[in-house]
Amino acid sequence: MRWKTGLGNRLSIANLPTNMLCGLVLLAGEFGVKAESWFAGMRLNVQEIHDPQARVSYRQASEIIRRALPTLPIDGVGLAMGEKQNGGNFGLLGLAMKTAPTFGDAVQIGLEYQRNLGPLMDLDMQDRNDGSLAVVATAPEEAADLLPFLCEEMFASTLMLARELVGPEFRPLRLELGYPAPRYAARYTDLFGCDVRFNQAQHAMVVDRRWLELPFASYNPVTSGQALALCRAQLTAMSLRGETTAAVERQLRPRLRDNPQMTDVAAALHLSERTLRRQLAEEGTSFSAVHDRVRTERALELLQDAEMTIATVGTQIGFNDVREFRRAFKRWTGHTPSETRRPPSSRGTA
Repeated sequence: MRWKTGLGNRLSIANLPTNMLCGLVLLAGEFGVKAESWFAGMRLNVQEIHDPQARVSYRQASEIIRRALPTLPIDGVGLAMGEKQNGGNFGLLGLAMKTAPTFGDAVQIGLEYQRNLGPLMDLDMQDRNDGSLAVVATAPEEAADLLPFLCEEMFASTLMLARELVGPEFRPLRLELGYPAPRYAARYTDLFGCDVRFNQAQHAMVVDRRWLELPFASYNPVTSGQALALCRAQLTAMSLRGETTAAVERQLRPRLRDNPQMTDVAAALHLSERTLRRQLAEEGTSFSAVHDRVRTERALELLQDAEMTIATVGTQIGFNDVREFRRAFKRWTGHTPSETRRPPSSRGTA
């Protein structure tokens, strides 16, 4: 049996949330290390990665990690990051897993929605001939030099989440890693509490299948259903966008009220207008399309606040004339702002 897999990211598609990069920046802060230099030339800065809507490509994330690791004054950076994780760090996915009927159900949910957290490794669950189960992690060949960090962070995070879900007594049968033992290999044994084998054919955490049958006292079908619906919505919203498109979005979101023009955004990205236009075209979009989409998303958010007037919503996304905002919103969504605020059954003609 092969369990449901998660990722399939192309290296230049900016659809990865910035959870891991945020973790690295926070760890750097503990040691007084400045992280700004990691982001040079990435069309991304330290402040922007804390935006929950920010997305980066695999190429960007892996390059930032390559720059970060030599600046951190500890061995086993991935272990240090992973062992700090708890259910709260997994957001809605952590809640969906915690309120599942059994640990096995929680594992399946984690595999199905792993992309929501922006991991740099793919996880699968595979049966072993001895009756055990293996959580197998893979990464693109382009990240081969980062495998120790990526495996440490992935498996340590998985371990801490499993212990929060089923209790501190959770132990893997063994940990298999496809790279040579580092000088701090003893830390793996101390953390995982099991046999750790290096230079293996796969990167895998092998577990006793009996754990999957463990029922959860925290099971709540209502909460579980709500959390799963939100996880599905998150996954659906992760559209395939290129690095330049994502960079333009990051420039637009905090400045919508000022109605930034292409000239402004190109200058902020240190590009000519012509180059920006060409790069967006290569990614199948245009500045106006990105601008309209970002404005639409923000307007829909603001319209949820019944106390905010439609004129104010328009002002917040760059329209000084409420009539112009209404026309633009109708063009973007097919409905007027007032119709969007009313239940579908009560919508009339604009």
